[in-house]
Parts: sequence; structure tokens; C-alpha cells
Amino acid sequence: MGTGAVLAVLAGGAWVALQQVAPSSTVVVERCTAVSGEGDGAAEYDLAPDQAANAALITAITQQRGMPARAATIALATAVQESKLRNIAYGDRDSLGLFQQRPSQGWGTEAQIQDPVYSTNAFLDVLAKVDGYADAPITEVAQRVQRSAFPDAYADHEPEGRAYASALTGYSPAALTCRLRPVQDSSAQAAGESGYWPRTQPLVEAFGRERGGGVPIAPADEGAGALVGTPVAAGSAPDDAQRRTGWSAAQWAVAHAADFQVVAVGTDGKQWRRDRPDDGWVDVPEADRERLAPGGAAVVLVAGGRTE
Repeated sequence: MGTGAVLAVLAGGAWVALQQVAPSSTVVVERCTAVSGEGDGAAEYDLAPDQAANAALITAITQQRGMPARAATIALATAVQESKLRNIAYGDRDSLGLFQQRPSQGWGTEAQIQDPVYSTNAFLDVLAKVDGYADAPITEVAQRVQRSAFPDAYADHEPEGRAYASALTGYSPAALTCRLRPVQDSSAQAAGESGYWPRTQPLVEAFGRERGGGVPIAPADEGAGALVGTPVAAGSAPDDAQRRTGWSAAQWAVAHAADFQVVAVGTDGKQWRRDRPDDGWVDVPEADRERLAPGGAAVVLVAGGRTE
């Protein structure tokens, strides 16, 4: 039969589950979409997968620092304006990276600025010192940080920044999806020295790097996955904060799906599947929710595993 999948469990709540996910031969134009609002007032904002992954990284670092979702909106709108959310190695004069920071202006070395984690933290270091940044107009705040020649341009990107920030912080459930090409390599793997499957390891490392240390990460059965965070007790309903944690982790994983060969992500009774790009987030049968889409957690399935 078709190729199976291995999983990682992010933000707590469930252990290993294996699910058959058949590869698709459908040719797709890759993109990620965040939806803001509902009904006739809904708006969609598209990014390429690499842009969405950078949006996820920026938002995750604001969460790691304990900053409000508004900080992510400001940072995302700024990065869209400065670099189109790409870690570019060029710019005006000596500007580099996601935020077009300049070594000559004290932002760091060229190598540091080209590290998205460093450059995001450098931006947020200055943002945190702006009094009232969470309530002030984005043009004013971004200009205080960036000292741009075109401060009004930041406001043009506030709606898309808000849409991605809301999804990636978990405040907007089921708001972010990606349409991606099928995974090309789904060969079977064995656990490495760390106890993780080779395709799971980079995902776990990125989760820890972007979302912060201090969260226990443990290999799961046969090295096929990981449990991150504190599990929600079986049979318990997650509270609002736990639901946001699950949705934040889940939509982070979808935004990074192209990077880590992710084929399915589940949380809060719903699942996104790479091989069904038009379905969005669909309900998981009640009997499968604990292992595929637990409340307060995110189950991430990565290509590989076994053939049955």
C-alpha cells in the first residue's frame, strides 16, 4: 500500500501516532494563506512558503520573549516592507536580512544580521524600549525602530501582519493553511543517536530554537516523534490558553511544512493535510482525536516511517 508517515507532537497532549498519508501527483503552485475576519468581511493574505516560515519564526520569537501579539504584527509588517519577509543578502547601502539592518549602524555583524533569530531579537530589543508600542500607530512605532526614509509604508502591511500574527499566536484558529507540492522522498528511516527520526530531528530543533528553551522535549516510541510541553490530561477539555497554545504550535508547523517535509498537522479536533490542499482544516473523527488532533496540543506527521 502507500507510504506512511511519522509524527512529532508539539506543545503537549499526545504520544506517537502513525497514519497512512498517500502522496499526491497533483501539480500545485505553492503558497500559504492566512484568513482574517469571517463571511463577507473575510480577507485572505498569501505568502510563499519561505515567507510564511519567516513569519512563523518572527512570531514565535515574540512569544518566546513574552511579548504581545501586537509586537508580532509590528515586526511582520516591518519585515514585509523591508525585505518582503525574505532573508536577503543585499539592500540599500549595507542593509541586510529580514529587517534590512545595517552593520554600520550598530545592528550587528553581517553574519549576525543574516541569522533570522538574531535579527528578529535585535529588532524586538529596540521595539521593547518604545513606550506604548502596543497601542501606538504602526508607522510611528516602526519608524522609531527602523529610522526609515519611508515610514508611512509600514502601515500598508499592517492587515497582513495582523492576520499572520493572529494565526501564529493561536488567537485565530484554523486561519492558516498551505498549498504545497507532494514530498518527494518518503523512504523508511531509523532513529538516530538522539532517539529522533532524521526527518523529525530538524523539526524539533527548529521548534526549540524559535519557540524557546525550558520546554521538555523527549523522544517518543521508536524515535518517530517527540512530546513537547505538558500534556493535557486524557479526557480533559483544554482551556482557552491551552487551545491557543495548540493552535499556535499547529499553525507554526503548517507554516514550516515545506521546510520539514510535514504531511499533516492536527490540533483541537481538526487536521490539515498536505495531500488535500483544498480542504483546509477538517474535523477529525472523535475516535481519532486523542492521537491525531488533541486539544491543547499539535500532532505533526512527517514523511517517512513505514509501508504497510
